[in-house]
Amino acid sequence: MKNRILGRTGLNVSELSLGGLFVSSFGGRGFDEASKAIHRALDLGVNYIDTAPGYADSETVLGKALHGVKKPYILSTKLGGRPQPFNPKDKDGLRKSVDESLRLLGRDQIDILMIHEPDRPGQYDWWDDYERFIGPVSEVLADLKRQGIIKFTGLGGTTVYEMTRIIETGQFDVVLTAFNYSLLWQEARRFVVPAARKQKMGVIVGSPLHQGALARRYDDDISSGALWMSTLRREQFKKLYAFLDETGIPLAEMCIRFVLSNPDVSAVLMGARSVEEVEQNVAAAEKGPLPADVLARLQEIADMLPFRPYGEPAWVPMGSKGYKGPGML
Repeated sequence: MKNRILGRTGLNVSELSLGGLFVSSFGGRGFDEASKAIHRALDLGVNYIDTAPGYADSETVLGKALHGVKKPYILSTKLGGRPQPFNPKDKDGLRKSVDESLRLLGRDQIDILMIHEPDRPGQYDWWDDYERFIGPVSEVLADLKRQGIIKFTGLGGTTVYEMTRIIETGQFDVVLTAFNYSLLWQEARRFVVPAARKQKMGVIVGSPLHQGALARRYDDDISSGALWMSTLRREQFKKLYAFLDETGIPLAEMCIRFVLSNPDVSAVLMGARSVEEVEQNVAAAEKGPLPADVLARLQEIADMLPFRPYGEPAWVPMGSKGYKGPGML
């Protein structure tokens, strides 16, 4: 497994890393399977794991699975959604959330603590000042860093334009962007990544398979289902599938290698739930960046629809033929 430097943190992270959502009960395969997947990832050279209080029981699962592990690894978690009812401006509540993360994870220190969804004020109203992006959470993070409870700070979100503005303040060490950097959804590549590069921030990409929409082919959906899908998105998928046939590269491999082809990306998070999925993803990453001619063709396909159409859900429901449109998921 190759490693990359995580921006100005100087941390040496595995370019393919582990996202903690799908080893939780959300993944639905049970603790034993999750633990085996986590340990297999570590055996294969994965040394960075990301989690969050909002990822079901992910922190609990990771704490149990990693108990007694001697091999060094880097861990990030987040602030957001705990305790309930959650008040993002309650400094005592935020500190209690960090204490709970430490307890569940079995650690004395968190390598990277991120603000979860700092870019969605309708979800979490973090900031007192939306020009400078400061609020009570800023004080909490500064105190935790000064006390040595956390090493670095970060942002974990799913939008592009507001996230870019927060990045440009230069306050944070790392950004994790999801749902916006994949073969067909590339807004983060155009905005988030260049802004982070200017600030020397580490860049982590989540959902390279777009939460399963790009994990495998959905030929039936593309030809006659997926009623939420715009005409141009449908044509784009058809072009992508035809290109896969031409190259012989499996879709999931293409996705992982595509994101890793960008040297500004420090790590790509896999949502693997089993040993088999871990091994498949690691094998894909080990093939390295895609050739320039393949990247050029993929860019032509992406440019067919450079921005998300109005009404297209962020978590696209492939395989759900009964879904008719926004508001019905």
